[in-house]
Amino acid sequence: MAVSTGTSPMLSMEEVAKHNKKEDCWVVLYGKAYDLTKFARVHPGGAKLIYDAAGKDATAVFDPIHPRDIMDKLLKPSLTMGVVDEATIKPEHVAQPEAKKPAPKKPVRKAETEGEDETVVEFVKPPLAAMLNTFDFESVAKETMEPQAWGYYSSGGDDEITLRDNHLAFQRIVMRPRVLVNVRDIDMTTAFLGVPASLPLYFTATALAKLAHPDGELAIVRAAKKAGVPYMLPTLSSYTLDEMLQAKQPGQEVFSQLYVNPERSRTQEYVNKLESAGVRALFITVDAPQLGRREKDMRNKFTQQGSDVQGDDEEEGEVDRSQGATRAISSYIDPALCWEDIPWFQSITKMKILLKGVQNGEDAVHAFKLGLHGCVLSNHGGRQLDTCRPGIEVLPEVMEALKE
Repeated sequence: MAVSTGTSPMLSMEEVAKHNKKEDCWVVLYGKAYDLTKFARVHPGGAKLIYDAAGKDATAVFDPIHPRDIMDKLLKPSLTMGVVDEATIKPEHVAQPEAKKPAPKKPVRKAETEGEDETVVEFVKPPLAAMLNTFDFESVAKETMEPQAWGYYSSGGDDEITLRDNHLAFQRIVMRPRVLVNVRDIDMTTAFLGVPASLPLYFTATALAKLAHPDGELAIVRAAKKAGVPYMLPTLSSYTLDEMLQAKQPGQEVFSQLYVNPERSRTQEYVNKLESAGVRALFITVDAPQLGRREKDMRNKFTQQGSDVQGDDEEEGEVDRSQGATRAISSYIDPALCWEDIPWFQSITKMKILLKGVQNGEDAVHAFKLGLHGCVLSNHGGRQLDTCRPGIEVLPEVMEALKE
């Protein structure tokens, strides 16, 4: 029986528990019941995780990765079925997370002498002081992260040609050093969009940081302050916007990245919240009207779902192999976003507006003529359209176009 409480009906857990099937799947998160029947098919971690929690309170499973407000971002309001009476939730109604997997092991040779047998040893994470460059961090992450998380973070678009070329592009740039320059005192401080920075760098927005560490974006906020560089808050974060803003220290300045929602009222509400919190600049992502086909990520999801979930759909020809952790959030992104929308953004905020994902001179000039404050030359880390040029090689074309 449902009882109305304000604008949302009050539900008993017994009522929610009736909706425990693949074709009728309700899940409770943070005290609210959601109809995830259709969403399960595009869930980043695979449909099995949703179906296993059908008719249950899955907050304990959901919380380690996702922010509390993500369902409000991803789902239509009509899919929020109501508020669940906490007093009616019994232990058998609560879905429990799987036990933590043991540290991965890998084969190594005991010695270099031929004929020696291989043995399997447990991977030991090296101390932070032993991490000398970003590739060291990447190799350790591959060993320590869950396969689905690593697949999401490391995957590139299609054949990953652009992903590889992003690295190779910097190897094609050679130094032309000048000598006999006084370098006793070096000052690399600068200002970026009016925000001081200890280096000409910023921490860019990346989604779902809890996949790597429970502190997620909160740790990045703290690290940015310690390093003295700005952080671009992600729209699709593991923590809520309020939690990320609360993690800021006094005087710390941040930017924000924006995926534009098809429901523009939600986008305006989010932008207004950013501005009222003192966020200095808004970076609108323009290179991802549909998130890329990242096959490594897609394979992880297909493997995790298992044949028991896919059996019926295989027979009916309804298996969707185009989905992975990157594609599930595509419903949150407006594919109709275009140049004609820019004046609307300028009308709803006084923040500086930049485009994130420009890849040629013509678009940079267009952005300049519309009065925008800058562009990020980026191919989305090689995770969108494959065979695009690295941003560092687009830069000369853009600078020449702007001079003209």
